[in-house]
Amino acid sequence: MKKNTIGENGIYDAKALGIGKMLLLGCQHTFAMFGATVLVPILTGLDISTTLLMAGLGTLLFHLLSKGKVPAFLGSSFAFLGGYAAVAPLIDKAPNIEMLPYASLGVACAGLVYLILAGFFKLFDVKKVMRFFPPVVTGPIIIAIGLILAPSAITNCQSNWILALIAFFTIVICNIWGRGMVKILPILIGIAVSYVVAVFMREIDWSAFENVKIIGFPIKKEGMVFGNIKDSSMAISAIIAIVPIAFASMMEHIGDISAISSTVGKNYLADPGLHRTLMGDGLATTLSALFGGPANTTYGENTGVLALTKVYDPKVIRLAACFAILLSFSPVVSTAISTIPTAIIGGVSLILYGMISAIGARNLVENKVDLSKSRNVIIAATILVSALGFNSIGGISIPVGEATITLTGLAIAAILGILLNAILPGNDYVFTGDSAEDAKTGVDFKI
Repeated sequence: MKKNTIGENGIYDAKALGIGKMLLLGCQHTFAMFGATVLVPILTGLDISTTLLMAGLGTLLFHLLSKGKVPAFLGSSFAFLGGYAAVAPLIDKAPNIEMLPYASLGVACAGLVYLILAGFFKLFDVKKVMRFFPPVVTGPIIIAIGLILAPSAITNCQSNWILALIAFFTIVICNIWGRGMVKILPILIGIAVSYVVAVFMREIDWSAFENVKIIGFPIKKEGMVFGNIKDSSMAISAIIAIVPIAFASMMEHIGDISAISSTVGKNYLADPGLHRTLMGDGLATTLSALFGGPANTTYGENTGVLALTKVYDPKVIRLAACFAILLSFSPVVSTAISTIPTAIIGGVSLILYGMISAIGARNLVENKVDLSKSRNVIIAATILVSALGFNSIGGISIPVGEATITLTGLAIAAILGILLNAILPGNDYVFTGDSAEDAKTGVDFKI
């Protein structure tokens, strides 16, 4: 591959770049997911090292079950935060060691629920199933994913706008005017440049390195489900409280796979199929929870990286997963990454989250969704307003016994969009590109 063509066209085989460059690309994806992935254990009391290990292993399991075709990274899911808060709330900001295994059991069972929907997609013809997920539904859902994440980017930027803007403009300059590897490593370069500035501005908390071990085992016995479940009634209550959240997270999964498909230009809904991606996501969640990690989910940040760099090779994602696993065994390295100021993460997120919404808009344009039709406008408007509106008030809380289940704004929007599309007259959408050959080549790709 000629140097001046790198980053100009989609790269589907990163081997042409060389092993060294592939390693850098994998590292970039690891940095992209790190901030959000470690935030979940911080909010729930779960272990950070275990979280990183399970993100890596979960991603590799997902790739195995999806035939290694989908360039998706699985990080910590925010959808289950309400479940953890209901079953194992923090005690004076400290982990609830006694109840966390019960919450993990509920999450593990929720992951198995994915297999039910996976079986549904496997049994029925893709064309029939995809009539429920036309571009007028998936496009606004993808837009909503980016817009929902946007406030967190601004919040992070507010801690130091100088660092945020340095990271932002470094990424923009590298991606627009950069050549060769500079063009496809903008995020890594943006983080490095802004981090050096942060050192001179004394924005790095070096105290985080005190008493940090160089090497450590990432799985802690206290967080595991095995051997820690003593009360069967408490276990049943936890399962009842958390399992229904799976239906919300599955809707988000469909939106994420749609976004990745649109970005790459390959129909992953047909090949390897939603049944395989759902199975991979669900079993990765179950595996993680059993060993004391959070639920896993396909990550919007990494989809943003795909859109920005145009490097679509799943092998790069698997390298990122291996990096996450290595980091889990090195507390000092993970601590070093955790010292990256939140403002820098915010500056990076400004680009990545915007990319996600842009992908959704492109989805609508490329599929020529007719927004002069009332039904299409109603569906799109309902999805966008519901996603942003309900997200701003924390979703809808549904009491279940002593616990409370929370449906996120995105889940509510997806459900309403799917129902309206099925009920309103005039659904003339015909799904194409459903053959295995079309899916491999990207021919007639419409989602």
